[in-house]
Amino acid sequence: MSTSADEHRRTELREFLMSRRARISPAEAGLPDGGARRRTPGLRREEVAVLAGVGASWYQWLEQGRDITVSSQVLDAVGRVLKLTSAERRHLYVLAGLNPPALEVAPADRDMCHGLRRLIDAWMPFPAHIMDRYWNTVLYNDAASLVFGMRPEIVQNCLIAFFTDPIYRARSTHWEEVACQVVAQFRAACSEHPHDEGFRAVVAQARELSPEFAELWERRDVEPGGQLEKQMDHPAVGRLHVESTQLRVPARPDLVIVLHTPLPDTGTAEKLEWLTSPEGRRGSMYPVAG
Repeated sequence: MSTSADEHRRTELREFLMSRRARISPAEAGLPDGGARRRTPGLRREEVAVLAGVGASWYQWLEQGRDITVSSQVLDAVGRVLKLTSAERRHLYVLAGLNPPALEVAPADRDMCHGLRRLIDAWMPFPAHIMDRYWNTVLYNDAASLVFGMRPEIVQNCLIAFFTDPIYRARSTHWEEVACQVVAQFRAACSEHPHDEGFRAVVAQARELSPEFAELWERRDVEPGGQLEKQMDHPAVGRLHVESTQLRVPARPDLVIVLHTPLPDTGTAEKLEWLTSPEGRRGSMYPVAG
C-alpha cells in the first residue's frame, strides 16, 4: 500500500472511531454520566479502553491512527463497547488493515424477501429464483416453474434437484457440460465457509443420491459463481437459450439471486412471452417429459 493510501486509511480510522465513540452515552455503556464535569457527549477514550479491556495509551494510539499492531480479538472488544453493527465492524477491520469478518444479516434487513419477491416477479416472463448460501430454494417465479420445472414436491435444493429431478434433466440439452460447472461453483461457495456444517450436509446428501455428483465432486474443480449458458428443450415451445447470472445483495449475503436472461437471436424471449401467457400456461404446467 502506498504511503498516501496508508495515511488516508489511518485518517479514516481515526475519524470513524471518534464518531462511533461520540454516539455512545455513558449510560448506554453502563457508566455514570459524569454530570456537569463531562464537556462533550459520548464516551471518553479512557472509558472505551477500560470497557474493552485494553490499555488507555494503546487505544489512544489506535484512535490517532498510529502504526500499531492490532488483533481481531481487540477490535471485536472495541466494537462491542462502541455497539458497532456487522457492517461497521467489517469497516473497522478494513480501516485497521485486517481481513474483515463475514457480514451478518442485520435485523432490519431480514424482511427483505418481500422486496426480493417483487424483484423476481418483475423479471417475468423470464425465469428467476432465489437461493440461500447452501443453494436451498427460497423463492422462484412462475417462469422458473414453467421452464425448469421448479415445484414444491421436489427436493428444495438447487444442487440436489439439478442431479435428481427427471424433468429438469430431460429438458437440459447440455446437462453433462453444465453439471461440471454447477459442481465447481458449489465447491467455490463451500470454500467461503470452510467450517460450515450446512455445506457438508448438502454434499453428503448429494453424494448419496447421485453417483454422478460424487464423481464430479472428487475432481475438486472450482469456479466462481457467475454466468452459465443453458439450453432447454421445453415440450410446449421447443429450444430455449438462456443465460443465468448469480447476483448478491450486500445487505443479504446469505442469499443469491439467479436471473435468467434470453440470449439474443434465438427467439427465446418471444417463446417465454407466450409460455407465460394465459394460453401458454394451459396444459404446460409441469408437463411430463417423454
